[in-house]
Order: sequence, then structure tokens, then C-alpha cells
Amino acid sequence: MPNPKKRHSRCKRMQRRSHDALVKPAVAVCEQCGEPRRPHHVCLKCGFYAGRAVIKKEESV
Repeated sequence: MPNPKKRHSRCKRMQRRSHDALVKPAVAVCEQCGEPRRPHHVCLKCGFYAGRAVIKKEESV
């Protein structure tokens, strides 16, 4: 199994780790109810996607 011959510098180590940063998930606003939701996903609050009802949600009165 290959082993490194020499120690890597801090610069090389940080270059390797440059893609490890965490990113926030993308958020869109639902056109029907105004709640935040994932882009290209059905709104879990009202059940609408692309302007039409995909999931039937019952109103709690």
C-alpha cells in the first residue's frame, strides 16, 4: 500500500479541504401560502406545486 514520502504543507492541505465547507440549502417561497420550501418540491404546508394542487390538504378549523 502506498505511503506518502514527504509531509504536505499547510497550503496543500487547505487546498484539498477547500471543497469541504458546508453550504446552506436553497430556499424558495411558496406562491400560494408564502411559506419557505425547497425549490422544485411540493409545498408541505399547502400541497401546491407549479400553481396546482398536488397533495390534498384539509383545512383545520
